[in-house]
Amino acid sequence: MTEMSIARQLLTIPNMLSLLRLALVPVFIWLVLSGQSGWALIVLVVASATDYLDGFFARKLGQVTRVGQLLDPAADRLYILATLVGLAVTGNIPVWLPFVIIGRDVLLLVTYPMLASRGFGPLPVHFLGKAGTFALLYAFPLLLMVNVFKGAEFFILPIAWAFAIWGIGLYWWSGFIYLKQLYAVVKSAPKLTTRLREMGGEQ
Repeated sequence: MTEMSIARQLLTIPNMLSLLRLALVPVFIWLVLSGQSGWALIVLVVASATDYLDGFFARKLGQVTRVGQLLDPAADRLYILATLVGLAVTGNIPVWLPFVIIGRDVLLLVTYPMLASRGFGPLPVHFLGKAGTFALLYAFPLLLMVNVFKGAEFFILPIAWAFAIWGIGLYWWSGFIYLKQLYAVVKSAPKLTTRLREMGGEQ
């Protein structure tokens, strides 16, 4: 993939939406930490909408790209991390929640060198992981909404935590599926160094 082709891929509508989502991350963190919950909620809703729209336009316009397949989940994870940190610091969520969610990504992060040693990039995102991400990106605006509509806390919180619990469950479920796929890859594909030695021995 050449540098020019990467640049062209970034200019597609789905990937530009993912880039917009990334650009809004520092804006969201600043708004949350400065106590501007209303504006932070609007930014978070916009970010959640782009997460749906980039996939929709990619399929509708036939603009599914390798860059997009890497950029979209990266943007999702960065937004989840930023939201968790912001909500935990301001006391909107308990401190254990970021560790539960981020722990799954840390677990999968250490598997990348194993894939790379066998000539593979990151495995495709599983639909359960995407569903878990959607649930979490619905839960976070609702948890933030409690600060904006304080009188509706009794109604909003149960819905927010329902999305959060389902999101965590699906997030970890997809993580275990990913580890199962990784095991199959490791078992069936020798390391690149082994293959290179074998090729050298055949010459």
